[in-house]
Amino acid sequence: MKKLKCNPISEGIVQGDVILTKEPISFYGGVDMKTGIVIEKGHELEGKSIAGKILVFPHGKGSTVGSYVIYGLKKYGKAPLALVVEEAEAIIISGAILANIPCVDGIKISELENAKKIKVNANKGEVEIIE
Repeated sequence: MKKLKCNPISEGIVQGDVILTKEPISFYGGVDMKTGIVIEKGHELEGKSIAGKILVFPHGKGSTVGSYVIYGLKKYGKAPLALVVEEAEAIIISGAILANIPCVDGIKISELENAKKIKVNANKGEVEIIE
């Protein structure tokens, strides 16, 4: 098992299946908070659910309302288990903290491209590839 060091943002330890995109995500207008499905037209994950998975992506984009969409995903039980981001900006950071979703950044998503299952330890700033 390979462990990768990263920066802890919002605490928590979870293990789960990976859903990865090389494209930035706009939570506001790009993800349906009641279903967890990516609805942004032409996005690599369009039509796929991020609910109950560990979402790996380069960074967020779009409106600051995206933070509240992340919170809404949690409220409706459709949130990702964790957020693993190359570079988390204020939208992602505040959304993860508001929703109490484990979040880390400072990791190259290319190192997780083939990972199917990972463990995120946002308390220590570690991501472990399990499968």
